[in-house]
Amino acid sequence: MRHVVLFHSVYGLRPAVRAAADRLRAAGHQVTAPDLYGVPATDVVEEGFALLDKIGHEVVLDRARAALHDLPPQTVLAGFSMGAGVAGALLAERPDAAGLLLLHGTGGAPDAVRPGLPVHLHLADPDPYDAPDEVDEWRQAMTDAGTDLTVYRYPGVGHLFTDPDLAEYAPDAAAAAWARVLAFLAAD
Repeated sequence: MRHVVLFHSVYGLRPAVRAAADRLRAAGHQVTAPDLYGVPATDVVEEGFALLDKIGHEVVLDRARAALHDLPPQTVLAGFSMGAGVAGALLAERPDAAGLLLLHGTGGAPDAVRPGLPVHLHLADPDPYDAPDEVDEWRQAMTDAGTDLTVYRYPGVGHLFTDPDLAEYAPDAAAAAWARVLAFLAAD
């Protein structure tokens, strides 16, 4: 069993994030899925970016820190898209994190990771928000930093392919991703 904090995408705390948290809880994990916006989620990505701009990146990070405050140091930091960036940004403040789980976006600066840190990345191939050369550069930096990195690319799917409420949902890729996520969290 793991403690997991699951940060939402730029859309906000959507039903898909709550369902993901429930899926992980059903597998025996303790999951916190904080609302980093404090307002209803949106179904339109441009509105999500407008919410992020209005609330501010620093406020989002402060809310994420507050959600982590009472969680054990070995909590797995996880996130969807923007939330993957939030998880990665907080990694330097959580050096004992049990892992970094990145769905739909890279996160984590190589100077903030410890050797051996388990890291999983699940990403569309190609992904409109993570250019292939940027992903390759990030992957190399994470490998050079000594992480235990596994990258899964899902060809021909949209960015948030695990969200069943979006047009880009890809059920087969989502099922494969969730099976891999559960295996990652079950590993010692």
